[in-house]
Amino acid sequence: MSPHSTWQHPNSALYTDHYELTMLQAALHSGAAHRTSVFEVFTRRLPEGRRYGVVAGTGRLLEGLQHFRFETSQLDALAAAEVVDDATLDWLSRFRFTGNIWGYAEGEAYFPHSPILIVEGSFAEACILETYLLSVLNHDSAIASAASRMTGAAGSRPCIEMGSRRTQEESAVAAARAAIIGGFASTSNLEAGRRYGIPTVGTAAHSFTLLHDSEPEAFAAQVAALGKGTSLLVDTYDVERGVRNAVAAGGPDLGAVRLDSGDLVEQARWVRRLLDDLGNHQTRIVVTSDLDEYAIGLLASAPVDSYGVGTSLVTGSGAPTAGMVYKLVSRTDDHGAFVSVAKTATNKASVGGRKYALRRLDQSGTAVAEVIGVGRAPHDDGNDRPLLQQFVAEGEVLEDWTGPEAVRLAAERHRNSMAELPGSVMRLQRGEPAIPTEFEELP
Repeated sequence: MSPHSTWQHPNSALYTDHYELTMLQAALHSGAAHRTSVFEVFTRRLPEGRRYGVVAGTGRLLEGLQHFRFETSQLDALAAAEVVDDATLDWLSRFRFTGNIWGYAEGEAYFPHSPILIVEGSFAEACILETYLLSVLNHDSAIASAASRMTGAAGSRPCIEMGSRRTQEESAVAAARAAIIGGFASTSNLEAGRRYGIPTVGTAAHSFTLLHDSEPEAFAAQVAALGKGTSLLVDTYDVERGVRNAVAAGGPDLGAVRLDSGDLVEQARWVRRLLDDLGNHQTRIVVTSDLDEYAIGLLASAPVDSYGVGTSLVTGSGAPTAGMVYKLVSRTDDHGAFVSVAKTATNKASVGGRKYALRRLDQSGTAVAEVIGVGRAPHDDGNDRPLLQQFVAEGEVLEDWTGPEAVRLAAERHRNSMAELPGSVMRLQRGEPAIPTEFEELP
């Protein structure tokens, strides 16, 4: 599938909450809108029982940032709804983000309080990005985190993303992209393939078998049209008869049979024996049917060759949002000096001050802590790894962070990041984060 050469990103300016524009109006009125401000995206905690998260969506939000402009029709709609006054509309008509953005690269593991994204600019410019940034990062990181747990459970067996029918159409494209970053091998979503160069796969549903007068007729038609390397869905009627009909249609070179119901562990075992008895030693077994990381883990002992995952993946496998927030942590005063600011109320307190981050590694190269420097870079023990990358410089998106190549690099980065973490990160049982988060503040 060719890359996204003809795809045009939609204007993203009104992917914005009402209150961001009313804050902008009030800040323009008070004169504080010009203050240089540092906002930070982080999560206070991981989803219950999770040991790590995976960053995804950065490339998508950078693509959207390039199209974050208020067009005449949008300004007219804001005026008609009396959302903001004329002076604010005039400011919006000239908006273009001119600040700087740093963050964790896509595919990187993150932990509680990791500074996943840092946005520096005037309050006015940074404020109105909140909803757009969070909607992308919360969705995509939730999917990538679930995908990572699933591919970890799958080991060397490839996983196929096939959840498009279980989510909104644009979310389906984003989910496919995030799944690839989290370790999936391919997707069923053709638009994701077009935009991001992701491999796409797919054969047939039960309806194709039901369309024909008999299962042998359906299988013969599929093999004739798609070749013997195709995958035949064998559980429309009776699985054993379906396997025999599949072998009759495709012969010993049949690519795969797909199982989509029943006790998949036991079924895969006896289907493997039956295929071998029929001489189809190379025919693979693909399993689907509402899989999640726990079901995939249970299938580890079964002779399964690949997994197709849908609903659980695109809904974050029980954690549909990453729980990320966007908070002002530093801003200049009337004299231009930076001051740290933070919310201190109840259980939603945050840590003020600009953040820097590194992953502390032991002598063997295994991660032992997420170290967050407040106000300055934390001390490097010598083999620690800095985590922040710059994505935007004075409003310009830097190279290599968007497009199909960025997705491939993010998937590679994810593999490397996971290999660096302690073995406990792969456990599916509930537990604490795989490594602790430590703060280093200025003395």
